[in-house]
Amino acid sequence: MEIIKSTRNNLPVLQLKGRFDAHEVEPVNTWLVEQSKAGNIKLIVNLEGVNFIDSTALSALVRGLKLCREQNGDLHVCSLLQPVRVIFELTRLDKAFDIFQTEEEAAKGF
Repeated sequence: MEIIKSTRNNLPVLQLKGRFDAHEVEPVNTWLVEQSKAGNIKLIVNLEGVNFIDSTALSALVRGLKLCREQNGDLHVCSLLQPVRVIFELTRLDKAFDIFQTEEEAAKGF
């Protein structure tokens, strides 16, 4: 999996490409915790290039969401490919997360 760290409108963005699964989850967990500790409580995770996501990866995103919301922030996800969107819908996580079409919309959603 490829991980790209950037900012949009002064918000931290983590863009992922490839398979997001148990073997690739640790760097994402680390980034989420680092951002939380740094006081960044409004985060964007761009899943534009993710073609597969498993339960471990979903769990990492939920933990990140919880970290942000505990500090009155939020975690937005964006640019889901259809196979990933289906997983979010099947697990009902589409109700927990604010999901946006683009990174720009996700940034404006705060």
